[in-house]
Amino acid sequence: MSRIVLATHNQGKVAELHRILGDLDVVGLDEFPGAPDVAETELTFAGNAFLKARAIAAFTGLPAVADDSGLCVDALNGMPGVLSARWSGRLGAATGDRDTANLRLLLDQISDVADDRRAGAFVCAAVLVTPDGTERAVEGRMHGTVIREPRGTGGFGYDPIFVPDGETRTTAEMSAAEKDAISHRGKAFRDLAALIPDVLAAGRS
Repeated sequence: MSRIVLATHNQGKVAELHRILGDLDVVGLDEFPGAPDVAETELTFAGNAFLKARAIAAFTGLPAVADDSGLCVDALNGMPGVLSARWSGRLGAATGDRDTANLRLLLDQISDVADDRRAGAFVCAAVLVTPDGTERAVEGRMHGTVIREPRGTGGFGYDPIFVPDGETRTTAEMSAAEKDAISHRGKAFRDLAALIPDVLAAGRS
């Protein structure tokens, strides 16, 4: 069985990727004490994902998968984008609840934007890097609308203010399975999963 390292300590992400990849052995960074904590300093989702995957592949000697994602709002020229998780800066860190601070700042910034101009998309880049230097990248998107007030208690981050196209519920009002079926991360991981067996087989040949 091929072992793949997902460059995260988030066990929910590890379980999600394990479900998608099926017969591959997926482990997270908790299995590798001392693994580097890689700063996300690139200007693109794929760039940040590659930073993490390259570092973890080099550290573990195993194929590594990493992702980076965020919310891109049309009225903000695609921001917060790669800054989504730290959009509120020091204010968010000081409150101890960065997710809520990020969400509130975003809503304040587009409070005067008309309902028909509040489109955006969650974007996820997922990458695979092998120890021999083979690299693959895919991108998943979930288009929708940013609403004016949070709804729902599921998910995390900006989920309570995002309604996907074709839906009336926010992603925070969906079950995990419903969200995974249409989400940017689910799409990206499924596309990457389709590439992994051939990449690993080529590396063994």
